[in-house]
Amino acid sequence: MALPNKEGQRVPNVTFRTRQNNEWVNVTTDEIFKGKTVVVFSLPGAFTPTCSSTHLPRFNELAPVFFENGVDEIVCMSVNDTFVMNEWAKDQESNNVRLIPDGNGEFSEGMGMLVNKEDLGFGMRSWRYSMLVKDGVVEKMFIEPEVPGDPFEVSDADTMLNYINPNAKPPRVATIFTKPGCPFCAKAKAMLEDKGIKYEEIMISNHGVTSRTLRAVANASTVPQIFIEGEYIGGSDDLEAYFAK
Repeated sequence: MALPNKEGQRVPNVTFRTRQNNEWVNVTTDEIFKGKTVVVFSLPGAFTPTCSSTHLPRFNELAPVFFENGVDEIVCMSVNDTFVMNEWAKDQESNNVRLIPDGNGEFSEGMGMLVNKEDLGFGMRSWRYSMLVKDGVVEKMFIEPEVPGDPFEVSDADTMLNYINPNAKPPRVATIFTKPGCPFCAKAKAMLEDKGIKYEEIMISNHGVTSRTLRAVANASTVPQIFIEGEYIGGSDDLEAYFAK
């Protein structure tokens, strides 16, 4: 049986039971969707590999671009209880995404997306999909193909952003390996900030990430070593030359 495409229809009317500041708080679909433009992505389960490694982090990373393009909120939905969703939020890059527990599967069932995952010991869970909802009405749905396993081809953040605005430019991100007190590292970070490029900083130390790790990754023993969008740039002079181009 094909999963239904609900474009042009209203989202189900559901009350979600959430825990906020150690208290039970009811959150309604009206509160989430009424008068707002909302991107929703739904997935089989918190802490599952694809959901944690790719689906949620990329929506979180692209959130500022979504917001610049008229989206009011990004919601991640899963048939999990609120305690699991709250712990997953703490564990994940999710500060720009609202995680909603569809604990009883009512929302997923109303969307026609509740599927049986008994073979994995999951019971009833949501099929993976994303949608753009305007004032409670579904404008666009990206539903993963009905094939065995957990396909992840069309419900990703980049596909949704491309639908909303094909000319939107995702922000560039960098990774920089540094050591404390290194003036060239400070110079490189200032250059990245000047260009509006967000970066994660990985500190080289005697334990955890060591100089041996740096040699393995960048084939270099000095810091800083910089990567932009996965492309190896090199040290601070190389970064200066890269920007000069």
